[in-house]
Amino acid sequence: MIFFLEPVIVFVEFSMADLKEQRVCIEVCFLLEKTAAETVTMLREAFKALSQARVYERSSRFKRGNMSLDDQPRSGRPSTSRTDENIKKKNSRCDNV
Repeated sequence: MIFFLEPVIVFVEFSMADLKEQRVCIEVCFLLEKTAAETVTMLREAFKALSQARVYERSSRFKRGNMSLDDQPRSGRPSTSRTDENIKKKNSRCDNV
């Protein structure tokens, strides 16, 4: 015999600093077919601080089929450009001036 239970959302008050956690919660609401506005209301009630813009942006990505929870690649200087060797080069150039 199989029993189907309604999904239960338990709200726990804590600081939701981790972006991955926020994205997982937004994804769950999306999969439960909650609107972005409903998601903002629910998550703000649960976690007390959440960016409305971030919820709408992430919900929009999910609607387009992008279910990734990771950040998208961005243009600009790669994080690997700041190395000890590069810092020493820069400092030596500044010392010579």
